[in-house]
Formats: sequence, structure tokens, C-alpha cells
Amino acid sequence: MKNFLYIIFFYFILLTQGQAEVLKKFEVKGNSRISTETLKVYGEIELNKDYSSDDINEVIKKLYDTKFFSNISANFSNNILTITVEENPIINTIILDGEKSKKFKKAILDIISLKENSAFVESDIKKDIELLKSFYKSLGFYAAEVEARSQYIGQDEKRLNLIFTVNKGEKYKISKINFIGDKKIKFKRLRDVIASEEAKFWKFISKNIYLNTERIELDKRLLKNFYLSKGYYNVEIVSSSAESKNKSTEIELTYSINAGERYRIKKLSTNIDPVFDSSIFAGLKEEFTSFAGEFYSPFKIQKILKKIDKIVDQNELQFVQQTVLETVDGNNIDIEFKIFEGPKIQIERVNIFGNTVTSDTVIRSELLLDEGDPYSKLKLSKSISELKARNIFKKVQEKIVDGSEKDLKILEITVEEKPTGEIAAGAGVGTEGTSFSFTVQENNYLGKGLMVDATLSASEESLRGGLTMSNPNFNYSGNLVYGGLTSTNNDKLKSSGYENTITNLNIGTKFEQYEDLYLTPGLDLSFDDLRVDGTASEKLKKQAGEFTEFNFNYGLEMDKRDRSFMPTSGSIVSFSQSLPIFSDQPSLFNRFSFSKYHGFSDDVIGAIKFYGATITALDDDVRLSKRLNLPSRRLRGFESGKVGPVDQGDYVGGNYATALNLEAQLPNLLPEATQTDVAAFVDLGNLWSVDYDSSAGSSSKIRSSVGVTTQLYTPIGPVNFVLAQPISQADSDKTQTFKFQIGTSF
Repeated sequence: MKNFLYIIFFYFILLTQGQAEVLKKFEVKGNSRISTETLKVYGEIELNKDYSSDDINEVIKKLYDTKFFSNISANFSNNILTITVEENPIINTIILDGEKSKKFKKAILDIISLKENSAFVESDIKKDIELLKSFYKSLGFYAAEVEARSQYIGQDEKRLNLIFTVNKGEKYKISKINFIGDKKIKFKRLRDVIASEEAKFWKFISKNIYLNTERIELDKRLLKNFYLSKGYYNVEIVSSSAESKNKSTEIELTYSINAGERYRIKKLSTNIDPVFDSSIFAGLKEEFTSFAGEFYSPFKIQKILKKIDKIVDQNELQFVQQTVLETVDGNNIDIEFKIFEGPKIQIERVNIFGNTVTSDTVIRSELLLDEGDPYSKLKLSKSISELKARNIFKKVQEKIVDGSEKDLKILEITVEEKPTGEIAAGAGVGTEGTSFSFTVQENNYLGKGLMVDATLSASEESLRGGLTMSNPNFNYSGNLVYGGLTSTNNDKLKSSGYENTITNLNIGTKFEQYEDLYLTPGLDLSFDDLRVDGTASEKLKKQAGEFTEFNFNYGLEMDKRDRSFMPTSGSIVSFSQSLPIFSDQPSLFNRFSFSKYHGFSDDVIGAIKFYGATITALDDDVRLSKRLNLPSRRLRGFESGKVGPVDQGDYVGGNYATALNLEAQLPNLLPEATQTDVAAFVDLGNLWSVDYDSSAGSSSKIRSSVGVTTQLYTPIGPVNFVLAQPISQADSDKTQTFKFQIGTSF
């Protein structure tokens, strides 16, 4: 039996060798555009080499992969390989019939696989039709129909025009958004979290009112992250559905949510590889102590991971990797940070793909990994997150491939760009008059990652326009650098007898000096033109004229909030100061603010806020445009600009301002169907002192009020009501027990 198996084995070897044949000559038939030598290269065909039938099949496969040919056959005999081909025609022009927008035409030509002056592959037509339908779906055209046909040029049929006929149909708008299930959080709060919006007649500019599958997926991620940040560890965004009512283009969008229970962090610990000195990570105990007992949040985990990274960098440790182990114990979670030495792999090269507009430097500036750096999975994940946060890419994907040696890897970053321009408008009407604003923003100017923002706003007594440009990652430093030009005109000739125009040019930067401590130095050049008429007070007439001022500004900000959007805990403290370098009428400005947040329950969020500001003349008196007023949000129950020192009937502002606010978001006092938020407040404030006339500033008095605010979502836009009862006031103050504002963004 054993000898028989040997015979079968050797017979198979001889048979296989007999089927192989040495290639001596290579011929091609049917080719007109593609040369024989080119086919030889694409098929990786080598003379004087043994070729079996399997090898010939592999050659044919490689030639098909070029997409140059519609049919290929081969004959290999007498040491001669003859390839017979039928060439695909060349696409002369791609015509998009039914699409008028040049911008959309360019976007479509970029995404489809068939290209002008390339081979026409009939099998790719179906795929490109689906790509076009997906493209139009992303714009809200869910019923778009696309057909394709070819039109040959000449009798030889070697070139053709490819014609896509598009019938976009009507855009599908979101008429209503629903949140169902065990959601535990109010509808309005959830609506503020997601990107999709309900279609209202005033939102004619917004693109978020149209049904978009990618935006729906974004909404689901935003909802899940929001719930996680509030401690709902097992939250599930079970499903989303879009239902057309009566076969119309109006869609009801519904998200089904299962929030589950809230979890607290029970214990945090580290598991450190013995190769590292554990004492260098002792500083983590401070965060461990402060977070223990609090509700779970991935933001807290990220903060600790960020501190671990900082410790690793400060101690110049390499090849350090981290993992997080979360163990659920009832409604509590134990969190263990494992810090260990990973494989000693370095990044040999970083390749960027897919960016046709955005410069490579913009992408590389966000990467925490560069050529020669030790590979870190955590840093790679953070890099991808930073790129996505720039809001200039539709998709960002990463891939690690083998390098030239086993301990070297190549990092491939593939991006898909998206439109980065935005247009927004807003309008408001209320007890304090009407207002309008318009904004045009570009987030990737010239493909350099620059943010350009042009704004125009108007109210009954003022007009303001501005242009700002900022670089969020200047010179790979991670620092924000900005500059801008604004012009503001205040026309109070009818009410106070004066008009002034202020033109301001500024430049500055913002960076994190220490953990959570941000520094914002800058320079400010302004020109103030104050004009008065005969009805102005004598003091105002003395201040009339043109003034120039050049200041150095700086600010410090300590941000310990759990998140900047709708914070529920933590605090933020800021201080800023303006110092004159050159001024026709110099003054020193100081401002301090503090806000502390605390969540008593899911629905009750409390806050205490303090504000203080001073303006002091260093030479003459403080100019009118520099004087202080209390913002209306800091002292409710009083008319805006009608508090503080009065000079001959004009409210001229003060040299000192201070306010204290106690606020609490109240639970659902009204049915959720009313989509109404209710909050209670107690405000205290004071505005006093006039340096040019002590009698005008003698009304120093603590103003106070108590009341409630409501925000109601209505078909004509959000309506904000303030019902306030002043408790204490100065004789000259004008109170306002009721205030409303209707305003929205388009």
C-alpha cells in the first residue's frame, strides 16, 4: 500500500511538470491602443519561464484587472503564448443630463468610478448609478432616479460619450422628530443634541432639515455619547426610522432609545507593568479620588488617559500602551487602567490619500504620530478623532501596513473631503426691539485648514460687521491664532444725541499653558469716532472727536466643566485685562467671571455665576464707548441699558459693574408635549461710579430680582419668556417685569 501511494505521488508530479511549458514567444491580437509591451508588463509575463494552465489563467486575471479589455482569451502551444483581446472603448465625455449645478457636477465626477479619457467598463455602470443615488440622498432627494446610456463616436466604436440622465424629484424634508422609548431625558434637550432639524418656513437656508442617512447616523452617535456622558452606561439607540406621511415628501424621523440605568464610578486603579517605575504615575490618584462616586462618563476616562499620556511624554517613555478595563458591579463600575510596554514598533512612513483640496500639512498637523515615532494605538485613535473634529472631512480612515522591516509600520490615512462652507441667518423680535444677523463661514479656506468668518448684525440702534480668520493649529503647535477686523455703528441721536463708530483690528492666540488652564494674549487697535448734536449733554459734547487706542490684552481661563455643551457639573473661571500701549485717552480694563454647575438630578441642574468688571481712566476720563453696562442676561427684571448712572437723562454706564446669578433648571412642570423648559433665577447686580461727575455716579445700589424663564418651541420659532419681580432698585432704574424674545437661526 505504501509503495502504491509513492507511485501515485510521483505520477502526479510528472503529470504536473508535463502540463507546464517554457514560454519562448509572446504575441497579442486585437490590440490597437494598448501595446504588446504594455500587456506584457500588466500581465507580468516573462520569457523563458515555465507556465502552467493556472499561470495562464492568472495572467488573464491580471489583464482583466486593468479594465482595458472587455474580452480576453489565450492560447499557449509550441512555447508560444497568444493573447487575443477586445479593447474597451474610451470615454470621451461624461454628461450629467438633469443636473444644472456646476458644484454638484464636479462632486459627482469626483465620486464615480468611470472617468473621462479612461476605459469604459460596462460592469461599473450599475455601481456608479448607485453612487449617484446615494449622492442625491445625501442632499435630501430620496426619490432620485438615475439612468445611463452610451453614445458611440465614429463607426469604429472606439470612443463614446457616457450620459447619465437624472430626475432628482423633490427633496424630502423632516416635518417632525420624535424620541420614543425609555429615554429619561426631556425631548427638547435631546433635540438640542442632534444635528437634524425639523423643517420650518424660516429655515430655508439650513441643510439639516433634509433627510440624510449619514446625518441620521451622526445623530445616533451624538445621542449615545450624550447619554454615556450622563452615566447611562448601557444606553442603546435601538433604531431610527423615517416614515413618509400620505406618500408625501414630508418625513417623520423617530429615534427609539433605551437609556437603562445610571451608573457610578466605584473605584479607579492602575495595573502598571513592572518595567516602569510606578511612582511616576502617582499623580493619577488626584483624578481617581475626585471621580470616585460620580456618575460614569467617557469624558472622565479620556481626561485620565490624557494625563497618562502627559506623564509618558514628560518622562520620555517609549512604546507605552494603555488599555481600559471596565467591570460592572450592580449599578457601579470599577475602572482599571493597564499601562504596559507594547511591541517595539516604529512608524516608518505616513501616507495621506484622498485629499484633493486640503493640504497634507493640515492633516499631518493633527497627527500625534510622525515618521520615526513609536507606534501607539491610543495616539492613533486620538489623531483620527482630532481630524474628524476639524469638521472638514466626511470620512477619515486609518490603516497600518507592514514596512520595509518587521519592526516598521506604514500608517495610511485616507480622507474623504466634504463641502466646508456654511451660511446662517438669524432674526429676533421682542420687547427690546428687533434684530437680524447673517453669517458666512468657511472652515477650510484655501485648503489650509483656516477658518474664515464674516458676520453682519443689525438692531434698531446699532449695525455691526466683521471678518475674522483663525488657524486652530498654528505651525503644528496646537495653538489657536486669530485675527479680525470689525466695525460697529451705534446711532443714538434720537435718544441721547450722539452717534459713534468704532473700528477695531485685533490679533491674538489661545493655548493651554497648564492642564485645563488657557492663556489668551493679543493686541488690539481701535479707532473711535464720536459725534454729537445739540441735544447731547455737556459732558458728552466734551468727549466728541476721534480717538485712537492700541492695547495689549490677555486672559486666563480655567475650565473644569464636565463638558462645554450643556454642562452638568464642574466650573469655569476666567480673568481678562486690557493694558494700553498707546492711547489718546488711556484706560485700564479688568474682568472676572466664575460659573459653577451642579446636577441635583437628571432634570434639575443648578448654577451659580459671578461677574465683575472695572474700567479706570489713567489720564483723563473714561470715554463713553468704553464705559461699562450690565448685560441683560446678568440682571433680569430691568430694561437693558437703563440701569446705573444717569447724566441729564442719559444712562451713561459706570466704571464698576458686578452681578451674581443663582439659577436652577426645573423638572418637567409642564407636559413634555409642550416642549417647554422652565428655570428659576435670583439675580443681584450693581453698576456705579462716573469718573467725570461724581454726582452722576452716586446711585450705587444693589439691584435684585427673582423670577422664572421659559423657552417654548413653537411653529414660528423658539420663544423665550422672562417673568421677573424686582426686589431692590435705584430710583433712576427702569424695571421690566415681563420680557419676551422670538428668535431663530435659518
